[in-house]
Amino acid sequence: MEQSSDKPQRRIRSVLEDPSAQAIARVYADAFLDAAAAHGVDDALEEFGSFVDDVLDAYPEFADILTSGIVGRDEKLELIDRVVQPFGSELFTNFLRVLARHDRLDLLPAILHESRHRHELRSGRQRVRVVTASAVAQSTHDRIRDLLGRSLPFEPVIDSHVDPALLGGMIIRVGDTVYDSSLRTRLHELRKRLQQRTLHEIQSGRDRFSHPTGD
Repeated sequence: MEQSSDKPQRRIRSVLEDPSAQAIARVYADAFLDAAAAHGVDDALEEFGSFVDDVLDAYPEFADILTSGIVGRDEKLELIDRVVQPFGSELFTNFLRVLARHDRLDLLPAILHESRHRHELRSGRQRVRVVTASAVAQSTHDRIRDLLGRSLPFEPVIDSHVDPALLGGMIIRVGDTVYDSSLRTRLHELRKRLQQRTLHEIQSGRDRFSHPTGD
Protein backbone atom coordinates (compact mmCIF):
# COMPACT_ATOMS: atom_id res chain seq x y z
CA MET A 1 0.00 0.00 0.00
CA GLU A 2 1.34 3.40 -0.94
CA GLN A 3 1.40 5.36 2.31
CA SER A 4 3.22 8.43 3.44
CA SER A 5 5.95 7.91 5.99
CA ASP A 6 5.41 9.14 9.53
CA LYS A 7 9.20 9.49 9.97
CA PRO A 8 10.14 12.99 11.17
CA GLN A 9 11.26 15.15 8.28
CA ARG A 10 13.78 17.96 8.72
CA ARG A 11 12.99 21.32 7.09
CA ILE A 12 10.56 19.77 4.61
CA ARG A 13 7.29 20.89 6.12
CA SER A 14 8.09 24.58 6.52
CA VAL A 15 9.61 24.79 3.04
CA LEU A 16 6.68 23.07 1.36
CA GLU A 17 4.25 25.45 3.04
CA ASP A 18 5.96 28.43 1.36
CA PRO A 19 4.34 29.00 -2.09
CA SER A 20 7.33 30.95 -3.41
CA ALA A 21 9.70 28.17 -2.35
CA GLN A 22 7.43 25.63 -4.03
CA ALA A 23 7.51 27.58 -7.28
CA ILE A 24 11.31 27.75 -7.24
CA ALA A 25 11.57 24.08 -6.30
CA ARG A 26 9.32 23.18 -9.23
CA VAL A 27 11.65 24.95 -11.68
CA TYR A 28 14.68 23.06 -10.38
CA ALA A 29 12.71 19.80 -10.34
CA ASP A 30 11.85 20.14 -14.02
CA ALA A 31 15.46 21.02 -14.82
CA PHE A 32 16.69 17.96 -12.92
CA LEU A 33 14.23 15.61 -14.64
CA ASP A 34 15.02 17.10 -18.06
CA ALA A 35 18.76 16.62 -17.48
CA ALA A 36 18.22 13.03 -16.33
CA ALA A 37 16.15 12.28 -19.43
CA ALA A 38 18.66 13.95 -21.75
CA HIS A 39 21.54 11.92 -20.31
CA GLY A 40 19.53 8.68 -20.10
CA VAL A 41 19.99 8.37 -16.33
CA ASP A 42 17.04 6.23 -15.27
CA ASP A 43 17.89 6.06 -11.57
CA ALA A 44 18.51 9.79 -11.07
CA LEU A 45 15.38 10.29 -8.97
CA GLU A 46 16.24 7.26 -6.85
CA GLU A 47 19.72 8.68 -6.20
CA PHE A 48 18.22 12.06 -5.31
CA GLY A 49 15.81 10.44 -2.86
CA SER A 50 18.56 8.38 -1.27
CA PHE A 51 20.70 11.48 -0.75
CA VAL A 52 17.92 13.38 1.03
CA ASP A 53 16.42 10.46 2.96
CA ASP A 54 19.54 8.45 3.78
CA VAL A 55 22.22 11.13 3.98
CA LEU A 56 20.73 14.47 4.98
CA ASP A 57 18.26 12.98 7.45
CA ALA A 58 20.79 10.53 8.84
CA TYR A 59 23.58 13.11 9.25
CA PRO A 60 21.96 16.38 10.39
CA GLU A 61 25.32 18.07 10.97
CA PHE A 62 26.23 17.57 7.31
CA ALA A 63 22.78 18.79 6.26
CA ASP A 64 23.09 21.88 8.41
CA ILE A 65 26.40 22.80 6.80
CA LEU A 66 25.00 22.40 3.27
CA THR A 67 21.89 24.45 4.01
CA SER A 68 23.48 27.06 6.28
CA GLY A 69 23.42 30.68 5.22
CA ILE A 70 26.63 31.26 7.15
CA VAL A 71 28.80 28.75 5.28
CA GLY A 72 30.10 30.23 2.03
CA ARG A 73 29.46 28.91 -1.49
CA ASP A 74 33.08 27.93 -2.05
CA GLU A 75 33.11 25.90 1.15
CA LYS A 76 29.91 24.13 0.13
CA LEU A 77 31.29 23.39 -3.33
CA GLU A 78 34.44 22.00 -1.78
CA LEU A 79 32.35 19.84 0.56
CA ILE A 80 30.32 18.49 -2.36
CA ASP A 81 33.48 17.63 -4.29
CA ARG A 82 35.03 15.94 -1.27
CA VAL A 83 32.02 14.08 0.13
CA VAL A 84 29.51 13.58 -2.69
CA GLN A 85 31.53 13.34 -5.89
CA PRO A 86 33.37 10.08 -5.00
CA PHE A 87 30.05 8.29 -4.52
CA GLY A 88 27.49 10.21 -6.56
CA SER A 89 26.82 10.28 -10.28
CA GLU A 90 28.20 13.12 -12.36
CA LEU A 91 24.64 14.30 -13.08
CA PHE A 92 23.63 14.53 -9.43
CA THR A 93 26.94 16.01 -8.28
CA ASN A 94 26.67 18.73 -10.92
CA PHE A 95 23.09 19.38 -9.86
CA LEU A 96 24.23 19.94 -6.27
CA ARG A 97 26.94 22.31 -7.52
CA VAL A 98 24.33 24.37 -9.40
CA LEU A 99 22.18 24.60 -6.27
CA ALA A 100 25.21 25.60 -4.19
CA ARG A 101 26.16 28.37 -6.63
CA HIS A 102 22.61 29.76 -6.47
CA ASP A 103 22.26 29.33 -2.69
CA ARG A 104 19.40 26.88 -3.12
CA LEU A 105 20.67 23.81 -1.26
CA ASP A 106 18.14 24.52 1.50
CA LEU A 107 15.42 23.63 -1.06
CA LEU A 108 16.69 20.08 -1.60
CA PRO A 109 13.78 18.38 0.24
CA ALA A 110 11.24 20.56 -1.57
CA ILE A 111 12.91 19.92 -4.94
CA LEU A 112 12.83 16.19 -4.26
CA HIS A 113 9.14 16.41 -3.39
CA GLU A 114 8.40 18.31 -6.60
CA SER A 115 10.63 15.99 -8.67
CA ARG A 116 8.68 12.95 -7.52
CA HIS A 117 5.38 14.69 -8.23
CA ARG A 118 6.46 15.94 -11.65
CA HIS A 119 7.85 12.51 -12.54
CA GLU A 120 4.48 10.95 -11.76
CA LEU A 121 2.72 13.49 -13.97
CA ARG A 122 5.13 12.83 -16.83
CA SER A 123 4.45 9.11 -16.43
CA GLY A 124 0.69 9.59 -16.66
CA ARG A 125 0.28 9.17 -12.92
CA GLN A 126 -0.77 11.56 -10.17
CA ARG A 127 -0.78 11.36 -6.40
CA VAL A 128 -4.21 11.31 -4.77
CA ARG A 129 -4.49 11.98 -1.05
CA VAL A 130 -7.02 9.72 0.69
CA VAL A 131 -7.79 10.39 4.36
CA THR A 132 -9.82 7.88 6.38
CA ALA A 133 -10.80 7.64 10.03
CA SER A 134 -8.79 4.44 10.46
CA ALA A 135 -6.34 2.37 8.46
CA VAL A 136 -8.03 0.43 5.64
CA ALA A 137 -7.37 -3.13 4.56
CA GLN A 138 -5.35 -3.79 1.42
CA SER A 139 -8.50 -4.99 -0.37
CA THR A 140 -10.26 -1.70 0.43
CA HIS A 141 -7.19 0.26 -0.66
CA ASP A 142 -7.14 -1.60 -3.98
CA ARG A 143 -10.87 -1.02 -4.49
CA ILE A 144 -10.47 2.74 -3.86
CA ARG A 145 -7.56 2.85 -6.32
CA ASP A 146 -9.53 0.96 -8.97
CA LEU A 147 -12.60 3.19 -8.57
CA LEU A 148 -10.48 6.32 -8.81
CA GLY A 149 -8.63 4.90 -11.79
CA ARG A 150 -11.92 4.48 -13.67
CA SER A 151 -13.03 8.00 -12.75
CA LEU A 152 -9.84 10.00 -13.30
CA PRO A 153 -7.94 10.69 -16.55
CA PHE A 154 -4.69 9.35 -15.06
CA GLU A 155 -3.36 6.47 -13.00
CA PRO A 156 -3.81 7.41 -9.31
CA VAL A 157 -1.03 6.89 -6.79
CA ILE A 158 -2.78 6.62 -3.45
CA ASP A 159 -1.24 8.63 -0.62
CA SER A 160 -3.05 7.25 2.44
CA HIS A 161 -3.47 9.11 5.73
CA VAL A 162 -5.41 8.40 8.91
CA ASP A 163 -7.37 11.05 10.83
CA PRO A 164 -9.54 9.61 13.64
CA ALA A 165 -11.36 12.95 13.90
CA LEU A 166 -13.20 12.10 10.66
CA LEU A 167 -15.22 9.45 12.59
CA GLY A 168 -16.02 7.65 9.33
CA GLY A 169 -16.10 8.04 5.56
CA MET A 170 -13.15 9.60 3.75
CA ILE A 171 -11.70 12.72 2.20
CA ILE A 172 -10.16 12.52 -1.27
CA ARG A 173 -7.93 15.31 -2.57
CA VAL A 174 -7.02 15.41 -6.26
CA GLY A 175 -4.82 18.42 -6.92
CA ASP A 176 -6.79 21.42 -5.65
CA THR A 177 -10.13 19.56 -5.65
CA VAL A 178 -11.41 18.00 -2.42
CA TYR A 179 -14.17 15.38 -2.22
CA ASP A 180 -15.35 15.16 1.38
CA SER A 181 -17.69 12.31 2.37
CA SER A 182 -16.51 12.08 5.97
CA LEU A 183 -18.99 11.55 8.80
CA ARG A 184 -17.59 14.63 10.53
CA THR A 185 -18.52 16.80 7.55
CA ARG A 186 -21.95 15.20 7.16
CA LEU A 187 -22.68 15.85 10.84
CA HIS A 188 -21.53 19.43 10.43
CA GLU A 189 -23.80 19.90 7.41
CA LEU A 190 -26.71 18.30 9.30
CA ARG A 191 -26.14 20.66 12.21
CA LYS A 192 -26.15 23.63 9.83
CA ARG A 193 -29.42 22.49 8.22
CA LEU A 194 -31.05 22.04 11.63
CA GLN A 195 -29.89 25.50 12.68
CA GLN A 196 -31.21 27.02 9.47
CA ARG A 197 -34.55 25.21 9.91
CA THR A 198 -34.81 26.42 13.49
CA LEU A 199 -34.07 29.99 12.46
CA HIS A 200 -36.65 29.71 9.68
CA GLU A 201 -39.30 28.44 12.14
CA ILE A 202 -38.50 31.25 14.56
CA GLN A 203 -38.74 33.83 11.79
CA SER A 204 -42.02 32.32 10.57
CA GLY A 205 -43.41 32.50 14.10
CA ARG A 206 -42.40 36.14 14.35
CA ASP A 207 -44.11 36.87 11.05
CA ARG A 208 -47.35 35.22 12.25
CA PHE A 209 -47.38 37.19 15.48
CA SER A 210 -46.61 40.48 13.75
CA HIS A 211 -49.40 39.91 11.17
CA PRO A 212 -52.32 38.32 13.09
CA THR A 213 -55.29 36.96 11.13
CA GLY A 214 -58.05 39.47 10.65
CA ASP A 215 -55.94 42.60 10.45
